[in-house]
Amino acid sequence: MFVEAELGVLSGIEDHLQVSESESKYTRPEDAAYFVKSTGCDSLAVAVGTSHGAYKFSGDQGIRFDILHAIQQQLPGFPLVLHGGSSVDPDELARINAAGGQMHRGARGVSDEELLRATAYGICKVNVATDLRVLWTRVHREFFAAHPEQFDPIVPGRMYVEALEKLCVEKFEKLGAAGKAVAFLK
Repeated sequence: MFVEAELGVLSGIEDHLQVSESESKYTRPEDAAYFVKSTGCDSLAVAVGTSHGAYKFSGDQGIRFDILHAIQQQLPGFPLVLHGGSSVDPDELARINAAGGQMHRGARGVSDEELLRATAYGICKVNVATDLRVLWTRVHREFFAAHPEQFDPIVPGRMYVEALEKLCVEKFEKLGAAGKAVAFLK
């Protein structure tokens, strides 16, 4: 059994729970080392400025690399995880809105450059559930807007699976993870 633990509190909305930025808490590096040693977890999700949902950052806010670096110093070589790592592609949001959605245009996620930089500080897994949900929403909204007589979700479901595969492959390639699954299967 592999155990991924989470230490710190991300802002945003997930599973109908909403946490404001003022209630979020960054992972304290010294707490991370103590927590890992005390629990024996296999990986640790850290709170370093990302958030759940489509509205991650405002202004110049982004990943707190100073905190991430300090955590890595406390836990060298330990697998770290980044929750709330979706990019929230503005083109996808525009397409959702063109098909009847009402997504805010100010949504901004984590750039591929930030994610790639985070991997240098021990991030080995990035959760991108919001990107998958945004893609699902866009595919289904466009399909049903173009085919209002349809009601069966199977056709857009197949379209989503194809688009999802493409999105994942692109993300794997950008983050240098393409072709590495074989190492984990052994």
